[in-house]
Amino acid sequence: MQQTRTVELGTGLFVLLGMGALFFLTTQTTGSNNFSGTETFKVSARFENVGSLKIRAPVAMSGVTIGRVLSVRFDPEQLNAEVVFEIDSQYNQIPDDSDASILTAGLLGSQYIGLQAGGSEEYLQDGSEILFTQSAIVIENLIGKYLFNQGADSNEEEEE
Repeated sequence: MQQTRTVELGTGLFVLLGMGALFFLTTQTTGSNNFSGTETFKVSARFENVGSLKIRAPVAMSGVTIGRVLSVRFDPEQLNAEVVFEIDSQYNQIPDDSDASILTAGLLGSQYIGLQAGGSEEYLQDGSEILFTQSAIVIENLIGKYLFNQGADSNEEEEE
């Protein structure tokens, strides 16, 4: 009887620790960024594919969070996605020919915008638009291309 109770307590403790670990992982990977800019300016960029970019996703430059995404919307006229994000005003010397890419953070795939500095002497300001962009890499598209290429290669081998 005592051994059964010990096994039950051990199992309960194991399940409780597992749930605690899951909660910790969830809180560490779901868009909790430390951006809290009080003075900001808005910048926009257009992408062919934003993947799973979400509102409040970080905007980073050289690995440092300098802003966050405010909105993601589809533009029916230009047939692309327009992303508006805010940047802390202390980072007001970002060249206006900088480029924006949608990047993936870690293995779980939360996406963010990464900026890379250009060489212009003009700087981004409120209402600027970044013209040089790189869309998100969609894993499903890469797998489809790989499988299609593999199928084409095997068909060529059979014909020879």
